[in-house]
Amino acid sequence: MEYTNIAYVLSAVLFILGIKRLSSPKTARSGNTVASIGMLIAIVATLVSYGHLDFKIIIIGMIIGSIIGAFFAIKVQMTQMPQMVAIFNGFGGGASALVAAAEYFNPANPSTFNAATIAISVFVGTLTFTGSFIAFGKLQGFISGKPIVFPGQKILNALIAICLVLLGTYTVMGGSDTTYYFYGLVTLSALIGITLTIPIGGADMPVVISLLNSYSGVAAAATGFVLMNNGLIISGALVGASGLILTNIMCKGMNRSLTNVIFGAVGLVQETSASGDGKQMLVKSASTEEAAMILDAADKIIIVPGYGLAVAQAQHAVREVADFLEAHGKKVLYAIHPVAGRMPGHMNVLLAEANVPYEQLKDLDQINPEFEDCDVAIVLGANDVVNPAARHDKSSPIYGMPILNVDKAKTVLVNKRTMNPGFAGIQNELFGFDNTLMVFGDAKATLTDLLKELKEL
Repeated sequence: MEYTNIAYVLSAVLFILGIKRLSSPKTARSGNTVASIGMLIAIVATLVSYGHLDFKIIIIGMIIGSIIGAFFAIKVQMTQMPQMVAIFNGFGGGASALVAAAEYFNPANPSTFNAATIAISVFVGTLTFTGSFIAFGKLQGFISGKPIVFPGQKILNALIAICLVLLGTYTVMGGSDTTYYFYGLVTLSALIGITLTIPIGGADMPVVISLLNSYSGVAAAATGFVLMNNGLIISGALVGASGLILTNIMCKGMNRSLTNVIFGAVGLVQETSASGDGKQMLVKSASTEEAAMILDAADKIIIVPGYGLAVAQAQHAVREVADFLEAHGKKVLYAIHPVAGRMPGHMNVLLAEANVPYEQLKDLDQINPEFEDCDVAIVLGANDVVNPAARHDKSSPIYGMPILNVDKAKTVLVNKRTMNPGFAGIQNELFGFDNTLMVFGDAKATLTDLLKELKEL
């Protein structure tokens, strides 16, 4: 056991180093490798320390899991990465709940402390499992990405929460026959995972994913206490804490509280065709030929990627356009909003896949001063994160959210498929500004045509 704990300490150090390196796109890949080595050490130490294990079953399980993991790692597209992260969070919570449930039916662990940790692990793990699969359904389109609300929803959640407290208490203190209380705890935990997630809209998915990631870590840590496994406690605590920190960063990125994200139902489409002051918004459209001429005359260009870029898988096309512009002496930068896309760091991952130089990726605080002397800002599928209403319209659900100041560029080229509102459900007043031109179409096709037009000038 002494050597096992030393191995767990080594694993914890590697986990911390891995998380640290994950904070930058340049070092994220090596950080993932470092953390994976830490997990391998923890797994081996655990298997060695426990006797009477059937290693044949363990090896078979590892092989099956490895095959499934490798298959999805190869087949899942970058645009589907948020869905895969949501599923991983769900599986993590579900695994913790299953292990804790198995310990509940183990007569060798009858203590009150053990029962309490089992109840916590089952509650958090089951909630994470169902909530994550609802998030997956919203991201994949099986479930509406808009908030699903109904009368009395908050009251229902409050009643379920009260019942969960009572069932958890009875499970821990109820004596020898608490099986029905335990099943009730599992059922209501699964139900509240659904009812807490369905009213959250697509605009808040980055926060939901990071929060569910934190939940999965808490469930793992609780299961570590159930099994009295220091490695699981440490790793679960790290995941829970880092997920909560990331959730806080995401909330700050939208200038919203976590309570508002969970219960605010932001994303219900507001009926409006106005530019924000009651006047009809006049939109000017442009062709790729006109856009090419504007870019040809520009010296400084800032590209703003959004979820539309991810949907169109246009990351390679935008890099080719940027490479051409740079080859002709123009300065090109990328503006990355912290909540652009559907998961934290989504745009960074996409552009890194296309080998966009890390030095060109600028976060919100770095890039906003650059827009004032920018000749052209190219907005590719971004919406709410560039909406000037966030600065002045107190009635807007995005009021106070830090945005990219693209409207301060001399010319703004916005590429979208349609004029449909973004995840927040509101129209973007930027589209009607005098310095804005709309280039409608699929991002990849539009960028391909734009590069062709640039080469012909």
